[in-house]
Amino acid sequence: MTSNPLPSTQQKLSIYGQSFDSRLLIGTALYPSLSIMSEAIKASGSQIVTLSLRRQNLLSNKAINHPKKATESTSNNEFWNQIKALNTTLLPNTAGCHSAKEVINLAQMSREVFDTNWIKLELIGDDYSLQPDTLNLVDAAKTLIDLGFNVLPYCTDDLVLCQRLADVGCEVVMPWASPIGSGQGVLNPFALEAIRHRLPDTTLIIDAGLGKPSDACIAMELGYDAVLLNTAIAQATNPVNMATAFKHSVIAGREGYLAGVITKRDSAQPSTPTIGMPFWHNDKN
Repeated sequence: MTSNPLPSTQQKLSIYGQSFDSRLLIGTALYPSLSIMSEAIKASGSQIVTLSLRRQNLLSNKAINHPKKATESTSNNEFWNQIKALNTTLLPNTAGCHSAKEVINLAQMSREVFDTNWIKLELIGDDYSLQPDTLNLVDAAKTLIDLGFNVLPYCTDDLVLCQRLADVGCEVVMPWASPIGSGQGVLNPFALEAIRHRLPDTTLIIDAGLGKPSDACIAMELGYDAVLLNTAIAQATNPVNMATAFKHSVIAGREGYLAGVITKRDSAQPSTPTIGMPFWHNDKN
């Protein structure tokens, strides 16, 4: 673990040249209502929200394949107006896309609608597990980068895949902790630690699978730069309170990582070495 010369309070999350105080990114789907969504986002302290044109059912598959015909349908929408009113940075995503063509078209439409080059790349390879299409993800990322996008790819915790994404120009890589929406938490901390160790200069964000605030804390203690959440907050019994809990857990995990965790030992070591002996006796030895 490397030491950091700056106090933790002065360190900001850096994504494609922009800095943020919060290390919690949050999704905008599955909330009981728009008002609860807005309150939860505010409570989380998040400065970045991800959203999908497709998941809000505003665009059909036909529209995605013919983007010029769909621009008009995205205007004057209450959902987008509420999101924009939060004054957060928008991270459009390509959720629900199963081919590179769909990804490219939806990314270009999102850039036009939201006026941002940022895109969270989701290319699904299996509908049951929602596992990304790892065989085509790197090529899709490369194509988007060539088109001028700042790409944040959702991927598995495969080290080689993460390396290849960084190699083609992704300054941010987002491996999962476990399958999307499963709430299973960090299933393979060894793999995530290896990615952190091998990609020290890449911004790493845990995307998907976290269920409890303690899961986010564990991810941050592994040295990850941020976490992205949706279901764990949106479908909690009280989304607003859960958003607050995740906010604090992310801070705690980051502070713990920077403070330096002790090395695990195979045997006990007394926290008070001179226990059972008056301290003035130690001075004579």
